[in-house]
Amino acid sequence: MSEFTKREVFICRGTGCNSSGAKENFEALEESIKDNNLSDFIKIKQTGCHGFCQMGPLVVIQPDNVLYVHVQEEDIDSIVKEHFIKNNIIERLLYEDPTTGEKIKDMDKVAFYFHQQRFLLEYCGKIDPENIDDYINIAGGYKSLQKVIAELKPSEIIKEVKKSGLRGRGGAGFPTGQKWSFVADAKDEPKYVICNGDEGDPGAFMDRTIFESNPHSVLEGMIIGAMAMGAKAGYIYCRAEYPLAIQRIKIALHQARERKYLGKNILGSNFSFDITLKQGAGAFVCGEETALIASIMGKRGIPTQRPPFPAQSGLWGKPTNINNVKSWALIPRIFEKGADWFASIGTEFSKGTIVIALTGKIKNAGLVEIPMGTTIKKLIYDIGGGSATGKKIKAIQTGGPSGGCIPQDLFDLPIDYESLKQVGSIMGSGGMIVLDEDTCMVDFSRYFTDFLQNESCGKCSICREGTQRMFEILTDITEGKTNVESIDLLEELGHVIKETSLCGLGQTAPNSVLSTIRYFRNEYLEHILEHYCRAGLCTKLLKSPCENSCPVHLNIPGFIQLFKENRLEEAYELIMLDNPLPATTGRICFAPCNNRCKREYIDETINTRSLHRYISDTIYKMKKDEEIIKRFISKKLPITGKKIAIIGAGPSGLTAAYYLVRLGHSIDVYDKKSKPGGKLLYSIPEYRLPTNVLEHEIDIIRKLGVNFILKTEIGKEIQLNKLIEDYDAIYITTGTQKTIPLNVPDCDVPGVLLAIEELEKIKNSEFSQNNDQVVIIGGGNTAMDVARSLKRMGGDVTIAYRRTLRDMPANEEEIKDAMKENIEFMFMVSPHAIVSNDDNLKGIELMKMKGGEHDPSGRRKPIPIGETFIIPCDKIYTAIGQRINFNFVECTDVNIKGNVEINPTTLQSSNPKVFAGGDFITGPTTVVNSMSEGKKAARNINIFLIGDDNFSELYKDFDYKGEIPLESEITPKIMEIEIPVKERISNFKEVRRTLSKEQAINEAIRCLRCDLEIIEKNK
Repeated sequence: MSEFTKREVFICRGTGCNSSGAKENFEALEESIKDNNLSDFIKIKQTGCHGFCQMGPLVVIQPDNVLYVHVQEEDIDSIVKEHFIKNNIIERLLYEDPTTGEKIKDMDKVAFYFHQQRFLLEYCGKIDPENIDDYINIAGGYKSLQKVIAELKPSEIIKEVKKSGLRGRGGAGFPTGQKWSFVADAKDEPKYVICNGDEGDPGAFMDRTIFESNPHSVLEGMIIGAMAMGAKAGYIYCRAEYPLAIQRIKIALHQARERKYLGKNILGSNFSFDITLKQGAGAFVCGEETALIASIMGKRGIPTQRPPFPAQSGLWGKPTNINNVKSWALIPRIFEKGADWFASIGTEFSKGTIVIALTGKIKNAGLVEIPMGTTIKKLIYDIGGGSATGKKIKAIQTGGPSGGCIPQDLFDLPIDYESLKQVGSIMGSGGMIVLDEDTCMVDFSRYFTDFLQNESCGKCSICREGTQRMFEILTDITEGKTNVESIDLLEELGHVIKETSLCGLGQTAPNSVLSTIRYFRNEYLEHILEHYCRAGLCTKLLKSPCENSCPVHLNIPGFIQLFKENRLEEAYELIMLDNPLPATTGRICFAPCNNRCKREYIDETINTRSLHRYISDTIYKMKKDEEIIKRFISKKLPITGKKIAIIGAGPSGLTAAYYLVRLGHSIDVYDKKSKPGGKLLYSIPEYRLPTNVLEHEIDIIRKLGVNFILKTEIGKEIQLNKLIEDYDAIYITTGTQKTIPLNVPDCDVPGVLLAIEELEKIKNSEFSQNNDQVVIIGGGNTAMDVARSLKRMGGDVTIAYRRTLRDMPANEEEIKDAMKENIEFMFMVSPHAIVSNDDNLKGIELMKMKGGEHDPSGRRKPIPIGETFIIPCDKIYTAIGQRINFNFVECTDVNIKGNVEINPTTLQSSNPKVFAGGDFITGPTTVVNSMSEGKKAARNINIFLIGDDNFSELYKDFDYKGEIPLESEITPKIMEIEIPVKERISNFKEVRRTLSKEQAINEAIRCLRCDLEIIEKNK
């Protein structure tokens, strides 16, 4: 058996891994090692938490330094036979890097661990928490205590702690050494020390983990502290719902007494001290020190007035020091490494490391230890791995229920006491929850307000009644039952509660509400004014998840059900109530409704886009729309006599015109082009959106009474001031008209062209067939469109993009289609210089890039590596972004600067007659988002003009069946048939064909009718 390598196996036996099978793994491994006669070579050790909870159950094998994740009992036999006997690493059990997809064989290179500085947690996962010898021999346990007893006076101990800069890790961050000195200087006897392990924050498990993984570190810290302060007795307060922590604390106490680290004459000195374990009943308020003291004394856990502070009159009226679990556990490490070493880590005022329970919508949830001052961005993206859902991270909540929410644009903020307080949050005990775009910030605040209201002891009327009233207001907001003034009331209540509450619970209870109002006020306003919850969680404000996710709020279950009932015309009419361009969007919409389609949990999302394309195409083919439009005309609201000018005939302007003319207003749409349609007509290639489809739907809008004034550019043929004078309201939606140029040497050489302009030339047949070598610079939808168009014109096309494929902003469907059409992609390259000879373009020099730090959006910033190469080419097309052209408003009294000046709720500018929206305000966005802005503008312009909101009069109710599919077989999404690449690559024929009737019916049947569940909930 001499050929076998000696190994030690560390199996996480913390609560998290235990709950998912670690106990069974441990027992199976013991048995398998015995059965394979490997007992002399393989040693197994149960440990505490390794920190990487998301990946548990965990197994670490040394000296190989291999980490196996998600290990199940059935994997044990493979580990023994493959890894231990054959020396083969089992790749399927290795951690896979979410960025590179690489299986990581060396545990130290796993990003979750690599970016940490594990000082307090260093031995968690390396020692058996139930074996004091492991703590002594591996972690150097009780050596700091020996050093303190042998070498230092009590005052010198406190001086060293002060020198380290350690601040309390329980929430308030009070200097630990200063706190100790208060008790040390107190004259009364006896004195007590308490370990506050009442960790009640939802999602927090730092203190529990230390108890479970390294309990002796807490005991040693308490003994040193007791010696410094002159205390003879100590208490560990741990909530009873931590059974494993309690079990291991009891074992540690027994072992420490046996080895004379606790009890009389510790280590032969004249210092005597012992610790009692007190189990709490789980009241959150008992985390407050005076309430905790009351609980230890057998009283109800209610905070008391301070002063006197516990250092003066605490447990049984005697001087008492209370520190958090992490604070106590840091003490022996500080005396091991030295105060100067500890103080060298962190920031000027926040020293050392902080342990964080990282949870929420994050790939790598778990227990993290980082230096104070580490940025939120580094925590979330480098250590946490970014979004677990693939959706955009919008905020992080720090400090548990009492903390605040910090938005994505502040993720460069360092994590320390002062910085977090500055932005309206707190460090707390270290719990942090990552929130993505599926989190409703109003509902999130409501949840924690409810939690804190239930946990309030009720002693202070302002906390007891104030938090209840805040909860009621938040509930009303989530149900659309209140007004804008309720936001002011919440802020007023919050500040009063903070300023007048007795204890920390009440003083911090409003933080989540105040911070979300501060950073996410728009979401509150959307709930109140638009009855809209963008996360789709507030069921009183939505019909279905898909309808809520659709920017124009199309009643998707409704039109699908009408179609299933063979009521095609009514299905089309229902679609037209919310979407005036159904055949257009049925071809080009990127289907945000699928983001929350519950069918995905069975197989694949519903192909909603293709269904309303089929319905509208069929209606147009049968010429049924003419009769429907006549009905729309006949049901237009009475003429108001109000005149509205819409500047821009793109999707936002067309949508606004469609609604405003039906509301009874006179509408003129101005556009500098010869035809209406904007980016729909001039920027989207024919193979995606045939011109005749778009023109048919624009003609419907024209038939409703909209007047188009074309070849008229505002600022040239007519001035904005003149329109303001002649019209009752103006809606500016001219889109993004300025293309960002390439900023490299010789970028003005002939042959360096703007992609968006070339798309228009191709659409207008002003571009001839060629065999050019073409390079496209950019990664958005415009880059994809021009690349695919030029490929059809005979070009040899390469797309150069400065980031990775996964970072490309273009729609995934468009990228895949471009790849199918043999367009070459080059990633992590950026333009460095244009290669030319006598103004003749010869090529482009590209700089190779590498991924740097993450930006606040979670994408890595591309950094040049200093290496370039040249691609020969005949033409270069830039598609690197567009800017808004404000020139035509600069000479007026209108102040427009996007969301800074435009009211995001009403879309009004500084001049109340002038509204603005679409790409003109948001920057480049999708067609359906622009249409949403147009719909919103129409409603607000109408309210401004007539002083009333009668928008609902444009709608009608449809009676259709409430059919719930009782059985849902696995049936993949039915997609449109694509023309083969060989048949489409040399022409501009539409790539995707409309579904057949049979296909459309079969796809409609897949709908789960989630709206019925919401109707039932709202009863």
